[in-house]
Amino acid sequence: MGRTLVETVMGAVVLLVAGMFVYFAYNMAEVRAIQGYELKASFYKIGGLKKGADVQVSGIKVGTVTELGLDPQTYDAVITMSVSTDVRLPTDSAASIASEGMLGDKFVRLEPGRESTRIEAGGRIMKTKDYRSLEDQVGEIIFLATGGDEGKK
Repeated sequence: MGRTLVETVMGAVVLLVAGMFVYFAYNMAEVRAIQGYELKASFYKIGGLKKGADVQVSGIKVGTVTELGLDPQTYDAVITMSVSTDVRLPTDSAASIASEGMLGDKFVRLEPGRESTRIEAGGRIMKTKDYRSLEDQVGEIIFLATGGDEGKK
């Protein structure tokens, strides 16, 4: 009887410690969506960006991608993001799709501009830089290294 009680108490302690670890990890990882105002941006290609991806300014998470869609006229990818109300972006700000390393997740990188006017809630970021995959970059390097079309006869 005594041994079973000790095993039960130890099991409960292990579960409690595991629960505290999960709670701590969840809070430190900042995986929750940031609530704020909505912005949109259009891209030719987004390279595997997913709903729930981070939106960052200078490496700091300031928002979350809330929706991905397709513009029916231009067939560009339209990203809707929620940006913290503390971050009021100038109208000449730019957005790009970036990657956290070669195999890392994709995120939206915002580069604030210098205009004094700010993008309103529900507005659109007009300057965007499309995602450049590793294959695109390697192809460009090979093209430049071989002299482009000069090597063909």
